[in-house]
Amino acid sequence: MSNCTQCHDLGNKVTNEKCLACHKDVQSLITQKRGYHVSREAKGKDCFTCHSEHHGRKFEMVRFDEKAFDHALAGYPLEGAHKPLDCRKCHAPEKIKDPEIRVRPKTFMGLDQACLSCHTDFHQGSMSKDCRSCHDLTAWKPVKKFDHAKTDFPLRGGHVQVDCKECHKVTTRNGKEFQQFADLPHADCKTCHSDPHKSHFVNACAQCHTDEAFKVFVGKDRFEHNATHFRLLGKHATTDCYECHKKTSDPVAVFQDRIGVKENDCATCHKDPHEGKFGTDCAKCHQEKGFKALRSMDRFDHNLTDYPLQGKHIGVDCKKCHKGPYTDPIVFDACNRCHEDFHKGVFDKNGVATDCVECHFLTDGFEVSMFSIEQHKETPFPLEGAHQATPCFECHMKDGKNWTFRSIGSACADCHDNVHGEDFVENGVTDCKRCHVADDWFPKLFDHDLTGFPLVGEHVKVECRECHKVADDGKVPSFRIERFECADCHK
Repeated sequence: MSNCTQCHDLGNKVTNEKCLACHKDVQSLITQKRGYHVSREAKGKDCFTCHSEHHGRKFEMVRFDEKAFDHALAGYPLEGAHKPLDCRKCHAPEKIKDPEIRVRPKTFMGLDQACLSCHTDFHQGSMSKDCRSCHDLTAWKPVKKFDHAKTDFPLRGGHVQVDCKECHKVTTRNGKEFQQFADLPHADCKTCHSDPHKSHFVNACAQCHTDEAFKVFVGKDRFEHNATHFRLLGKHATTDCYECHKKTSDPVAVFQDRIGVKENDCATCHKDPHEGKFGTDCAKCHQEKGFKALRSMDRFDHNLTDYPLQGKHIGVDCKKCHKGPYTDPIVFDACNRCHEDFHKGVFDKNGVATDCVECHFLTDGFEVSMFSIEQHKETPFPLEGAHQATPCFECHMKDGKNWTFRSIGSACADCHDNVHGEDFVENGVTDCKRCHVADDWFPKLFDHDLTGFPLVGEHVKVECRECHKVADDGKVPSFRIERFECADCHK
Protein backbone atom coordinates (compact mmCIF):
# COMPACT_ATOMS: atom_id res chain seq x y z
CA MET A 1 0.00 0.00 0.00
CA SER A 2 2.81 2.39 0.85
CA ASN A 3 4.45 1.65 -2.48
CA CYS A 4 1.25 2.39 -4.47
CA THR A 5 0.91 5.84 -3.00
CA GLN A 6 4.21 6.84 -4.58
CA CYS A 7 2.27 7.21 -7.82
CA HIS A 8 -1.42 7.11 -6.74
CA ASP A 9 -3.43 9.45 -4.58
CA LEU A 10 -5.90 7.48 -2.49
CA GLY A 11 -9.31 7.77 -3.93
CA ASN A 12 -7.96 9.59 -6.98
CA LYS A 13 -6.39 8.85 -10.32
CA VAL A 14 -2.67 9.09 -11.04
CA THR A 15 -1.81 12.80 -11.13
CA ASN A 16 0.75 14.52 -13.35
CA GLU A 17 2.29 16.05 -10.27
CA LYS A 18 3.15 12.58 -8.95
CA CYS A 19 4.74 11.65 -12.30
CA LEU A 20 6.78 14.87 -12.65
CA ALA A 21 7.93 14.65 -9.01
CA CYS A 22 10.02 11.66 -10.09
CA HIS A 23 10.64 12.54 -13.77
CA LYS A 24 12.35 15.83 -12.97
CA ASP A 25 14.12 16.02 -16.33
CA VAL A 26 10.72 16.14 -18.07
CA GLN A 27 9.48 18.71 -15.54
CA SER A 28 12.55 20.85 -16.28
CA LEU A 29 11.83 20.81 -20.03
CA ILE A 30 8.18 21.70 -19.46
CA THR A 31 9.21 24.56 -17.20
CA GLN A 32 11.54 25.79 -19.98
CA LYS A 33 8.75 25.24 -22.51
CA ARG A 34 10.96 22.95 -24.53
CA GLY A 35 10.62 19.50 -25.98
CA TYR A 36 7.79 17.26 -27.08
CA HIS A 37 5.79 17.54 -23.82
CA VAL A 38 4.96 21.19 -24.45
CA SER A 39 3.87 20.56 -28.06
CA ARG A 40 0.27 20.67 -29.19
CA GLU A 41 0.14 16.88 -29.19
CA ALA A 42 1.06 16.46 -25.53
CA LYS A 43 0.22 19.72 -23.85
CA GLY A 44 -2.81 19.45 -21.50
CA LYS A 45 -2.87 15.65 -21.51
CA ASP A 46 -2.44 13.46 -18.49
CA CYS A 47 0.79 11.50 -18.43
CA PHE A 48 -1.03 8.14 -18.23
CA THR A 49 -2.78 8.93 -21.54
CA CYS A 50 0.40 7.96 -23.38
CA HIS A 51 2.29 6.15 -20.62
CA SER A 52 -0.11 3.56 -19.17
CA GLU A 53 0.91 1.11 -16.40
CA HIS A 54 0.33 -2.38 -15.14
CA HIS A 55 0.92 -4.20 -18.43
CA GLY A 56 3.70 -6.38 -17.18
CA ARG A 57 7.35 -5.87 -16.49
CA LYS A 58 8.36 -5.98 -20.15
CA PHE A 59 5.83 -3.42 -21.31
CA GLU A 60 7.40 -0.36 -22.97
CA MET A 61 5.83 2.76 -21.47
CA VAL A 62 7.71 5.00 -23.98
CA ARG A 63 6.54 3.65 -27.30
CA PHE A 64 5.82 5.41 -30.59
CA ASP A 65 6.25 4.99 -34.33
CA GLU A 66 9.70 6.47 -35.05
CA LYS A 67 9.17 6.67 -38.80
CA ALA A 68 5.87 8.49 -38.48
CA PHE A 69 7.02 10.76 -35.64
CA ASP A 70 6.87 14.46 -36.40
CA HIS A 71 10.22 15.66 -35.06
CA ALA A 72 9.09 19.28 -35.19
CA LEU A 73 6.89 18.51 -32.17
CA ALA A 74 10.08 18.03 -30.17
CA GLY A 75 11.08 21.62 -30.99
CA TYR A 76 13.69 20.65 -33.61
CA PRO A 77 12.29 20.02 -37.11
CA LEU A 78 14.43 17.69 -39.22
CA GLU A 79 15.59 19.51 -42.35
CA GLY A 80 18.10 18.95 -45.10
CA ALA A 81 20.64 16.25 -44.42
CA HIS A 82 19.13 15.58 -40.99
CA LYS A 83 15.86 14.30 -42.45
CA PRO A 84 16.91 10.86 -43.78
CA LEU A 85 19.09 10.01 -40.77
CA ASP A 86 18.27 7.11 -38.47
CA CYS A 87 17.15 8.36 -35.04
CA ARG A 88 20.03 6.61 -33.28
CA LYS A 89 22.56 8.51 -35.37
CA CYS A 90 21.77 11.50 -33.21
CA HIS A 91 20.18 9.94 -30.14
CA ALA A 92 23.28 8.10 -29.06
CA PRO A 93 24.67 7.95 -25.49
CA GLU A 94 28.00 9.55 -26.42
CA LYS A 95 26.15 12.70 -27.50
CA ILE A 96 24.34 13.15 -24.19
CA LYS A 97 26.11 15.32 -21.65
CA ASP A 98 24.04 14.50 -18.53
CA PRO A 99 25.50 11.23 -17.09
CA GLU A 100 22.21 10.26 -15.42
CA ILE A 101 20.33 10.43 -18.71
CA ARG A 102 23.20 8.92 -20.73
CA VAL A 103 22.89 5.53 -18.92
CA ARG A 104 19.23 5.12 -19.79
CA PRO A 105 18.83 2.66 -22.65
CA LYS A 106 17.06 3.91 -25.77
CA THR A 107 16.37 7.36 -24.30
CA PHE A 108 15.52 10.24 -26.62
CA MET A 109 16.27 12.93 -24.04
CA GLY A 110 19.42 14.83 -23.13
CA LEU A 111 20.46 16.14 -26.54
CA ASP A 112 21.55 19.75 -27.14
CA GLN A 113 20.34 21.51 -30.30
CA ALA A 114 23.73 23.16 -30.87
CA CYS A 115 25.51 21.80 -33.97
CA LEU A 116 28.74 21.20 -32.10
CA SER A 117 27.02 18.89 -29.63
CA CYS A 118 26.91 16.31 -32.46
CA HIS A 119 29.43 17.52 -35.00
CA THR A 120 33.18 17.94 -34.64
CA ASP A 121 34.32 21.57 -34.67
CA PHE A 122 36.33 21.71 -37.90
CA HIS A 123 37.32 25.28 -37.06
CA GLN A 124 38.76 24.24 -33.68
CA GLY A 125 37.32 27.23 -31.83
CA SER A 126 38.54 29.84 -34.29
CA MET A 127 35.01 30.72 -35.50
CA SER A 128 31.64 31.37 -33.92
CA LYS A 129 29.91 28.35 -32.36
CA ASP A 130 26.75 29.29 -34.25
CA CYS A 131 27.43 27.10 -37.28
CA ARG A 132 24.11 28.00 -38.89
CA SER A 133 25.20 31.64 -39.26
CA CYS A 134 27.25 30.40 -42.23
CA HIS A 135 26.11 26.84 -43.02
CA ASP A 136 22.69 25.47 -43.88
CA LEU A 137 21.31 22.01 -43.07
CA THR A 138 21.61 20.65 -46.58
CA ALA A 139 25.40 20.25 -46.50
CA TRP A 140 28.47 21.83 -44.95
CA LYS A 141 29.68 22.84 -48.40
CA PRO A 142 29.17 25.15 -50.13
CA VAL A 143 28.81 27.68 -47.32
CA LYS A 144 25.76 29.36 -48.80
CA LYS A 145 24.90 31.71 -45.93
CA PHE A 146 28.36 33.22 -45.51
CA ASP A 147 28.70 36.81 -46.78
CA HIS A 148 32.30 37.93 -47.22
CA ALA A 149 31.12 41.53 -47.58
CA LYS A 150 30.25 41.58 -43.88
CA THR A 151 33.82 40.77 -42.87
CA ASP A 152 36.73 43.17 -42.44
CA PHE A 153 37.83 42.28 -45.96
CA PRO A 154 34.99 42.57 -48.51
CA LEU A 155 35.81 40.83 -51.78
CA ARG A 156 36.10 43.19 -54.74
CA GLY A 157 37.52 43.09 -58.22
CA GLY A 158 39.85 40.21 -58.90
CA HIS A 159 39.41 38.84 -55.40
CA VAL A 160 35.84 37.78 -56.15
CA GLN A 161 36.95 35.00 -58.52
CA VAL A 162 39.75 33.67 -56.33
CA ASP A 163 39.24 30.20 -54.82
CA CYS A 164 38.90 30.35 -51.03
CA LYS A 165 41.85 28.00 -50.57
CA GLU A 166 44.15 30.52 -52.25
CA CYS A 167 43.85 32.74 -49.20
CA HIS A 168 42.53 30.28 -46.61
CA LYS A 169 45.12 27.53 -46.81
CA VAL A 170 44.21 23.98 -45.72
CA THR A 171 46.73 22.89 -43.10
CA THR A 172 46.89 20.57 -40.10
CA ARG A 173 46.29 21.63 -36.53
CA ASN A 174 46.21 19.36 -33.46
CA GLY A 175 46.60 16.39 -35.78
CA LYS A 176 43.46 17.27 -37.77
CA GLU A 177 42.79 18.99 -41.06
CA PHE A 178 42.26 22.68 -40.48
CA GLN A 179 41.47 25.68 -42.63
CA GLN A 180 41.93 29.09 -41.05
CA PHE A 181 39.22 31.63 -41.81
CA ALA A 182 39.46 34.05 -38.87
CA ASP A 183 42.23 36.48 -37.92
CA LEU A 184 44.03 36.33 -41.24
CA PRO A 185 46.29 39.39 -41.67
CA HIS A 186 45.06 41.49 -44.58
CA ALA A 187 46.15 45.09 -43.89
CA ASP A 188 49.13 44.65 -46.19
CA CYS A 189 48.74 43.19 -49.67
CA LYS A 190 52.16 41.59 -49.36
CA THR A 191 50.72 39.18 -46.78
CA CYS A 192 49.29 37.20 -49.69
CA HIS A 193 51.02 38.65 -52.73
CA SER A 194 54.72 38.63 -53.51
CA ASP A 195 56.25 42.10 -53.67
CA PRO A 196 57.57 42.77 -57.20
CA HIS A 197 59.00 46.09 -56.01
CA LYS A 198 61.40 44.39 -53.59
CA SER A 199 60.15 46.36 -50.56
CA HIS A 200 60.90 49.76 -52.11
CA PHE A 201 57.33 50.83 -51.26
CA VAL A 202 56.02 50.20 -47.74
CA ASN A 203 52.30 49.41 -47.27
CA ALA A 204 51.43 51.43 -50.33
CA CYS A 205 49.95 48.93 -52.84
CA ALA A 206 46.43 50.36 -52.69
CA GLN A 207 47.72 53.84 -53.43
CA CYS A 208 48.77 52.82 -56.92
CA HIS A 209 46.83 49.61 -57.66
CA THR A 210 43.19 48.51 -57.53
CA ASP A 211 41.50 45.21 -56.74
CA GLU A 212 40.71 44.74 -60.42
CA ALA A 213 44.30 43.95 -61.37
CA PHE A 214 47.79 45.02 -60.45
CA LYS A 215 48.38 46.24 -63.99
CA VAL A 216 45.80 48.99 -63.48
CA PHE A 217 47.84 51.98 -62.22
CA VAL A 218 45.97 54.73 -60.39
CA GLY A 219 48.83 56.12 -58.30
CA LYS A 220 49.40 59.35 -60.20
CA ASP A 221 47.04 61.34 -57.98
CA ARG A 222 46.85 58.97 -55.00
CA PHE A 223 50.36 57.84 -54.12
CA GLU A 224 51.55 59.40 -50.86
CA HIS A 225 54.95 60.54 -52.05
CA ASN A 226 55.59 62.35 -48.76
CA ALA A 227 55.94 58.95 -47.10
CA THR A 228 59.13 58.42 -49.10
CA HIS A 229 62.52 60.04 -48.46
CA PHE A 230 61.58 62.75 -50.99
CA ARG A 231 58.53 64.86 -50.10
CA LEU A 232 56.70 66.59 -52.93
CA LEU A 233 56.30 70.25 -52.10
CA GLY A 234 55.40 73.29 -54.17
CA LYS A 235 55.58 72.71 -57.92
CA HIS A 236 56.89 69.20 -57.36
CA ALA A 237 53.40 68.22 -56.16
CA THR A 238 51.86 69.01 -59.57
CA THR A 239 54.65 67.57 -61.70
CA ASP A 240 53.83 64.47 -63.74
CA CYS A 241 55.49 61.33 -62.31
CA TYR A 242 57.35 60.66 -65.52
CA GLU A 243 58.88 64.11 -65.61
CA CYS A 244 61.24 62.74 -62.97
CA HIS A 245 60.93 58.95 -63.38
CA LYS A 246 61.62 56.93 -66.51
CA LYS A 247 58.71 55.05 -68.01
CA THR A 248 59.08 51.30 -67.63
CA SER A 249 56.83 48.27 -67.15
CA ASP A 250 59.44 46.42 -65.13
CA PRO A 251 58.00 46.28 -61.59
CA VAL A 252 61.46 46.03 -60.10
CA ALA A 253 62.68 49.17 -61.87
CA VAL A 254 59.56 51.35 -61.96
CA PHE A 255 60.01 54.55 -59.94
CA GLN A 256 63.34 53.25 -58.65
CA ASP A 257 65.60 55.43 -60.81
CA ARG A 258 65.68 58.26 -58.25
CA ILE A 259 66.55 56.25 -55.14
CA GLY A 260 69.14 58.06 -53.07
CA VAL A 261 68.34 61.50 -54.50
CA LYS A 262 67.84 63.82 -51.53
CA GLU A 263 65.43 66.74 -51.41
CA ASN A 264 68.26 69.25 -51.63
CA ASP A 265 70.06 67.50 -54.50
CA CYS A 266 68.35 69.80 -56.98
CA ALA A 267 71.19 69.66 -59.50
CA THR A 268 70.49 65.94 -60.02
CA CYS A 269 67.35 66.84 -61.96
CA HIS A 270 67.70 70.55 -62.68
CA LYS A 271 70.38 72.32 -64.67
CA ASP A 272 72.51 74.51 -62.43
CA PRO A 273 72.45 78.06 -63.87
CA HIS A 274 75.18 79.02 -61.42
CA GLU A 275 77.54 76.40 -62.87
CA GLY A 276 78.39 75.02 -59.45
CA LYS A 277 79.65 78.30 -58.02
CA PHE A 278 77.27 78.17 -55.05
CA GLY A 279 77.35 74.44 -54.34
CA THR A 280 74.47 72.01 -54.83
CA ASP A 281 72.23 72.95 -51.91
CA CYS A 282 69.82 75.07 -53.96
CA ALA A 283 67.25 75.00 -51.13
CA LYS A 284 69.35 77.51 -49.21
CA CYS A 285 68.08 80.21 -51.54
CA HIS A 286 65.24 78.74 -53.62
CA GLN A 287 61.81 77.30 -52.85
CA GLU A 288 59.87 74.44 -54.43
CA LYS A 289 57.11 76.78 -55.58
CA GLY A 290 59.49 78.19 -58.18
CA PHE A 291 63.17 79.01 -58.62
CA LYS A 292 62.34 82.71 -58.81
CA ALA A 293 60.63 82.52 -55.41
CA LEU A 294 63.62 83.10 -53.17
CA ARG A 295 63.95 82.60 -49.46
CA SER A 296 65.13 85.31 -47.10
CA MET A 297 68.73 84.59 -48.21
CA ASP A 298 69.83 84.44 -44.57
CA ARG A 299 71.33 81.01 -45.22
CA PHE A 300 73.21 82.02 -48.36
CA ASP A 301 76.97 81.73 -47.96
CA HIS A 302 78.35 84.89 -49.55
CA ASN A 303 81.87 83.52 -49.08
CA LEU A 304 81.20 81.33 -52.12
CA THR A 305 81.18 84.47 -54.26
CA ASP A 306 84.06 86.71 -55.33
CA TYR A 307 83.09 89.19 -52.62
CA PRO A 308 82.98 87.64 -49.11
CA LEU A 309 80.97 89.75 -46.69
CA GLN A 310 82.91 91.22 -43.79
CA GLY A 311 82.24 93.60 -40.93
CA LYS A 312 79.32 95.96 -41.42
CA HIS A 313 78.50 94.38 -44.80
CA ILE A 314 77.28 91.20 -43.09
CA GLY A 315 74.09 92.78 -41.75
CA VAL A 316 73.19 94.74 -44.89
CA ASP A 317 69.97 93.79 -46.73
CA CYS A 318 70.76 92.06 -50.03
CA LYS A 319 68.62 94.52 -51.99
CA LYS A 320 70.78 97.41 -50.82
CA CYS A 321 73.49 96.19 -53.17
CA HIS A 322 71.57 93.93 -55.58
CA LYS A 323 69.14 96.34 -57.19
CA GLY A 324 68.13 93.80 -59.84
CA PRO A 325 68.35 89.97 -60.00
CA TYR A 326 70.87 88.50 -57.60
CA THR A 327 72.73 86.86 -60.46
CA ASP A 328 73.44 90.18 -62.19
CA PRO A 329 77.15 90.98 -61.74
CA ILE A 330 78.09 93.87 -59.45
CA VAL A 331 81.28 95.91 -59.80
CA PHE A 332 82.91 96.02 -56.37
CA ASP A 333 86.47 97.24 -57.03
CA ALA A 334 85.99 100.35 -54.89
CA CYS A 335 83.77 101.48 -52.03
CA ASN A 336 82.38 104.40 -54.02
CA ARG A 337 80.70 101.89 -56.38
CA CYS A 338 78.04 101.61 -53.71
CA HIS A 339 78.81 104.37 -51.21
CA GLU A 340 78.64 108.11 -51.83
CA ASP A 341 81.94 109.94 -51.28
CA PHE A 342 81.31 111.71 -48.00
CA HIS A 343 84.45 113.81 -48.50
CA LYS A 344 83.34 115.11 -51.90
CA GLY A 345 86.65 114.36 -53.60
CA VAL A 346 88.80 116.00 -50.95
CA PHE A 347 91.20 113.04 -50.92
CA ASP A 348 91.32 112.50 -54.67
CA LYS A 349 94.84 112.16 -56.00
CA ASN A 350 95.59 113.15 -59.58
CA GLY A 351 91.89 112.96 -60.34
CA VAL A 352 91.54 109.44 -58.90
CA ALA A 353 89.38 108.89 -55.81
CA THR A 354 91.15 107.39 -52.83
CA ASP A 355 89.38 104.22 -51.72
CA CYS A 356 87.65 104.41 -48.35
CA VAL A 357 89.42 101.28 -47.04
CA GLU A 358 92.65 103.25 -46.81
CA CYS A 359 91.23 105.06 -43.77
CA HIS A 360 88.14 103.13 -42.61
CA PHE A 361 87.52 99.65 -41.23
CA LEU A 362 84.81 97.30 -42.58
CA THR A 363 84.28 96.05 -39.06
CA ASP A 364 83.69 99.45 -37.42
CA GLY A 365 82.08 101.43 -40.22
CA PHE A 366 82.77 104.91 -41.50
CA GLU A 367 82.60 106.54 -38.08
CA VAL A 368 85.99 105.08 -37.11
CA SER A 369 89.16 106.02 -39.00
CA MET A 370 92.36 104.02 -39.07
CA PHE A 371 94.33 107.01 -40.36
CA SER A 372 97.43 106.83 -38.13
CA ILE A 373 99.72 109.41 -36.56
CA GLU A 374 102.48 108.12 -38.80
CA GLN A 375 100.33 108.83 -41.85
CA HIS A 376 99.55 112.29 -40.47
CA LYS A 377 103.29 113.03 -40.46
CA GLU A 378 103.19 112.78 -44.24
CA THR A 379 100.71 115.67 -44.37
CA PRO A 380 101.60 119.39 -44.24
CA PHE A 381 100.79 119.30 -40.51
CA PRO A 382 102.61 116.43 -38.76
CA LEU A 383 101.29 115.70 -35.27
CA GLU A 384 103.76 116.33 -32.49
CA GLY A 385 103.64 116.57 -28.73
CA ALA A 386 100.21 117.16 -27.23
CA HIS A 387 98.70 117.23 -30.72
CA GLN A 388 99.14 113.47 -30.88
CA ALA A 389 96.67 113.02 -28.03
CA THR A 390 94.15 115.47 -29.42
CA PRO A 391 90.94 113.89 -30.81
CA CYS A 392 90.53 114.34 -34.57
CA PHE A 393 87.23 116.19 -34.22
CA GLU A 394 88.92 118.95 -32.18
CA CYS A 395 90.56 120.17 -35.37
CA HIS A 396 88.48 118.63 -38.14
CA MET A 397 85.00 119.35 -36.73
CA LYS A 398 85.29 122.80 -35.27
CA ASP A 399 81.61 123.58 -35.73
CA GLY A 400 80.63 120.33 -33.98
CA LYS A 401 78.69 119.13 -37.04
CA ASN A 402 80.73 118.87 -40.22
CA TRP A 403 84.03 117.16 -40.87
CA THR A 404 86.62 119.28 -42.72
CA PHE A 405 90.00 118.01 -43.83
CA ARG A 406 91.18 120.72 -46.18
CA SER A 407 91.95 124.44 -45.63
CA ILE A 408 91.48 124.35 -41.88
CA GLY A 409 94.72 126.32 -41.30
CA SER A 410 97.99 125.21 -39.80
CA ALA A 411 98.84 128.27 -37.70
CA CYS A 412 98.38 128.00 -33.95
CA ALA A 413 95.87 130.86 -33.93
CA ASP A 414 93.70 128.88 -36.39
CA CYS A 415 92.81 126.57 -33.54
CA HIS A 416 94.03 128.27 -30.36
CA ASP A 417 93.10 131.66 -28.90
CA ASN A 418 95.85 134.32 -28.97
CA VAL A 419 95.99 135.14 -25.27
CA HIS A 420 98.80 137.67 -25.79
CA GLY A 421 96.91 140.02 -28.04
CA GLU A 422 99.35 142.36 -29.81
CA ASP A 423 102.21 141.80 -27.37
CA PHE A 424 104.32 139.63 -29.68
CA VAL A 425 103.26 140.79 -33.13
CA GLU A 426 106.01 140.97 -35.72
CA ASN A 427 105.18 142.19 -39.13
CA GLY A 428 101.50 141.85 -38.27
CA VAL A 429 101.80 138.16 -37.24
CA THR A 430 101.97 136.49 -33.82
CA ASP A 431 104.15 133.40 -34.25
CA CYS A 432 103.55 131.19 -31.21
CA LYS A 433 106.35 128.87 -32.24
CA ARG A 434 108.94 131.51 -31.34
CA CYS A 435 108.25 130.67 -27.68
CA HIS A 436 106.07 127.58 -27.43
CA VAL A 437 106.42 123.91 -28.45
CA ALA A 438 103.69 121.31 -29.08
CA ASP A 439 104.41 119.43 -25.86
CA ASP A 440 102.75 122.07 -23.67
CA TRP A 441 102.16 125.84 -23.49
CA PHE A 442 105.13 126.59 -21.29
CA PRO A 443 107.34 129.06 -23.23
CA LYS A 444 110.40 126.84 -23.45
CA LEU A 445 111.83 128.68 -26.46
CA PHE A 446 111.46 132.21 -25.07
CA ASP A 447 114.85 133.98 -24.63
CA HIS A 448 114.58 136.87 -22.10
CA ASP A 449 117.97 138.13 -23.23
CA LEU A 450 116.40 139.27 -26.49
CA THR A 451 114.16 141.68 -24.59
CA GLY A 452 115.02 145.08 -23.15
CA PHE A 453 115.56 143.44 -19.74
CA PRO A 454 118.02 140.52 -19.92
CA LEU A 455 117.88 138.31 -16.84
CA VAL A 456 121.05 138.19 -14.82
CA GLY A 457 121.98 137.25 -11.30
CA GLU A 458 119.12 136.48 -8.96
CA HIS A 459 116.60 137.52 -11.60
CA VAL A 460 117.24 134.25 -13.40
CA LYS A 461 115.70 132.36 -10.50
CA VAL A 462 112.63 134.54 -10.17
CA GLU A 463 109.36 133.01 -11.36
CA CYS A 464 107.81 134.84 -14.32
CA ARG A 465 104.63 135.68 -12.41
CA GLU A 466 106.57 137.67 -9.84
CA CYS A 467 107.06 140.37 -12.44
CA HIS A 468 104.33 139.59 -14.95
CA LYS A 469 101.32 139.75 -12.63
CA VAL A 470 98.18 137.71 -13.40
CA ALA A 471 95.04 139.79 -13.33
CA ASP A 472 92.37 139.21 -10.69
CA ASP A 473 90.10 137.68 -13.31
CA GLY A 474 92.76 135.09 -14.13
CA LYS A 475 93.59 136.44 -17.55
CA VAL A 476 97.09 136.10 -18.90
CA PRO A 477 98.97 139.33 -18.13
CA SER A 478 100.62 141.47 -20.70
CA PHE A 479 104.31 140.65 -20.94
CA ARG A 480 105.19 144.16 -22.07
CA ILE A 481 106.44 146.23 -19.08
CA GLU A 482 106.93 149.88 -19.77
CA ARG A 483 109.11 150.54 -16.77
CA PHE A 484 111.61 148.17 -15.22
CA GLU A 485 113.76 150.27 -12.96
CA CYS A 486 114.68 148.61 -9.69
CA ALA A 487 112.42 150.90 -7.73
CA ASP A 488 109.51 149.87 -9.94
CA CYS A 489 109.61 146.39 -8.45
CA HIS A 490 111.67 146.69 -5.29
CA LYS A 491 110.73 149.03 -2.48
